[in-house]
Amino acid sequence: MHIDEFRDYCISKAGTEECFPFDETTLVFKVMGKMFALTSLDADEFRVNLKCDPNRAIELRETHQDIIAGYHMNKKHWNTVILEDSILDEDLIIDLIDHSYDLVVKGLPKKLKAELKLIDEED
Repeated sequence: MHIDEFRDYCISKAGTEECFPFDETTLVFKVMGKMFALTSLDADEFRVNLKCDPNRAIELRETHQDIIAGYHMNKKHWNTVILEDSILDEDLIIDLIDHSYDLVVKGLPKKLKAELKLIDEED
């Protein structure tokens, strides 16, 4: 998956915005104001940080060399997925993005979940 495909997929998810809250090179994707994915636009290789269930995060790291503990993130809840020259299946990458998004949505307050539902119904 290339960065343009990653961006297009993330931004297509309901209630998602892209922004640069840290600096001009760290692209962040948020659902209803909460971060679910980020990547550096000036890194030597294309990699993304995605939120992950802690037990699944460990399992993924043990079974895939291109999935490591989240760089500059809470290592319990975030993975870094190396996409540059990766052997990861695109279906797995999509699943990991969806999983991250769903975890963040699950943790949203009821009011934001209701707003997100309305946005999703409009699409």
